[in-house]
This record gives sequence, C-alpha cells and structure tokens, in this order.
Amino acid sequence: MNLYFRLLLLRLRTRRARPLSLWDEARTPFRVTLTDLDPLRHVNNGKYLSMLDLGRMDLMLRSGFWQSLTDRGWYPVVAAQTITYKRSLTLGQRFELVTRVLGVDERSAYMEQTFTRRGAVVARAVVQARFLRTSGGTVSTEELMEALGGAPEDRTLPAWVHDWAGAVRISSTAE
Repeated sequence: MNLYFRLLLLRLRTRRARPLSLWDEARTPFRVTLTDLDPLRHVNNGKYLSMLDLGRMDLMLRSGFWQSLTDRGWYPVVAAQTITYKRSLTLGQRFELVTRVLGVDERSAYMEQTFTRRGAVVARAVVQARFLRTSGGTVSTEELMEALGGAPEDRTLPAWVHDWAGAVRISSTAE
C-alpha cells in the first residue's frame, strides 16, 4: 500500500517539477516511514528495490519518455539489478534517490541509482532494463535509440557494466 501512496504523491509532484531530459539526473526525495522498516528498525532491503522503481518513474515522467513509451505501446521491465548497501536509513530520515541513465548496449538500457542522505552515499544500484511491446515481443535497441533521438556522446556504457550484464545473463537454454 505504501508504494501506491508514494506513486500517487510522485505523480502529483512531477506535474509541478522541473522538466528533465532523459539524460539528466532525477533527484527524487523520500522520507523513511514506519512501513519501510524491518524488525531491526532500518529500511528493509526489499523496500530499496521498490523505491528504485519510483526513481526510474520520476525520470521517465519528467523527461516525457513515459508518454512516448505508452504512445508506442512499449513498457520497461527490469531484467537484472545489483545493489550495494553502505549505511542504514532509519525512521523519519529524509534522503534522496539520484537516478541517471548510464547507457545502452545491443540488448538493454542501464541506469545507476544512488540513495544519498546529507551528501553521503547510503546505497547504490545498477539496473538493466529491457523494453517490451504490449502486443508481444521485445523492442530492439535500434528502435529504442530512435525513440530517444540518440544518446549523448558521453554516455558510452562503462566496460564493467557490460561485463556485469554478461556475467548475470541467463541463457535462453538454461533450465
């Protein structure tokens, strides 16, 4: 329920927020609520993953890319993600989620999302996304890049992200 409430607040906030390019950083503010906590009274690791969804939605809404996707009958799905935790977040603390597109390869788009509190990194995630059609099938990278109008020259996918994606890929012949 908390996620739907936060999604509603995000949709309301993005209507008044400064528009972004998809290649900009989205900074999404949050506050830790009681429903975010685990029995040890810090944010549950699964809640971080739900908040990552909201950060990506913030960037897509503010850049207009969400509307472009829906107009084409496309939608994004997470294919893989990794997250590293450095500090805890506890009840009532304010923090920010910084979301940015790292780049695109022949199969997927990649984003880096960093949780920060008072300028200190709390956790960092890398997310691999694929784009699917509501009518069935996968959106090709070429189609995606055409919809994006290309990528800035400084958005070459870091080699380590490409290596990570290859290491976690599940073969279509895997059982």
